Amino acid sequence: MKKRKLRIIFMGTPDFAVSTLKKLINEGYKVVGVITAPDKPAGRGLKLHESAVKIYAVSQNLRVMQPTNLKNEDFLKELQSLKSNLQIVVAFRMLPKVVWDMPKYGTFNLHASLLPDYRGAAPINWVLINGETKTGVSTFFIDEKIDTGEMIKQKEVSIDPTETAGSLHDKLMEIGSNLVLETVKLIETNTVKTTPQPDKIDIKTAYKLNKENCRINWKTSTENIYNKVRGLDPYPVAWTQLYNNKQTLNIKIYKVEISKEKHTNTVGTIETTKKEVKVSVPDGYIFLKTIQLPGKQKMNIKSLLNGYRFHEDAKMLSNP
Repeated sequence: MKKRKLRIIFMGTPDFAVSTLKKLINEGYKVVGVITAPDKPAGRGLKLHESAVKIYAVSQNLRVMQPTNLKNEDFLKELQSLKSNLQIVVAFRMLPKVVWDMPKYGTFNLHASLLPDYRGAAPINWVLINGETKTGVSTFFIDEKIDTGEMIKQKEVSIDPTETAGSLHDKLMEIGSNLVLETVKLIETNTVKTTPQPDKIDIKTAYKLNKENCRINWKTSTENIYNKVRGLDPYPVAWTQLYNNKQTLNIKIYKVEISKEKHTNTVGTIETTKKEVKVSVPDGYIFLKTIQLPGKQKMNIKSLLNGYRFHEDAKMLSNP
């Protein structure tokens, strides 16, 4: 079978995208350009921080573009001059039609969910927060809307009960990069077949994470709290307010364990021993395992108890 000669533009920013770009390079595909986010000031010294994709692309002597405006005329001219016939998007941003409609063989995206469910910015986090038992990766051709284009391929993955956002990220990064390769080979051999995404009524959404939806509500169940904590570990991390010794502190919670049992405590009540801290919730207790106090490093609860005291008035505050 005669293969098309592909000239690929790759678009991506974080580590999740690097795995796919590496696979394309290692398989010998012609990547004529890489588009990634502009360098951003970060850290205490506000030094310019390069994206993970840029760092890898530069190491491979690939042409890198970092437009702030994807509709800028100079950028569009440069993009056109590369004569790409296929664009691949992994963890980038929404593209204007003038960009995604440019290459002859289209622009496809890798999304870290089983579309049409969990369209949006944070699919890896929300499948865990919602307690799903399976997820996956999908490739689809980009159209005018967000994550709605015609499906090319999907791969389903089971979710372990102890999975965190970090471990699931790494699992889907590897499976996703392989799915992109499979998709490229279909386009290369002109054997790609697409199907419209199912038109479901109850589609679940992967909303953008913000301070409010990362806050723990102690009035919910042990299971809901456990899923929220693991769904936000290691980033952006679940948080709550601790009232202790007449002070209110914002603390981060990385790991918990749960125990379902009846009690008569007020929700948010904190009980401690020399080795453990547990918080009362409606259907049982949340045992804190790894937390971070303001201005401190994260630490396991035993280490914390060596130098920190929970007073008699200590309690976790729920959402106002």
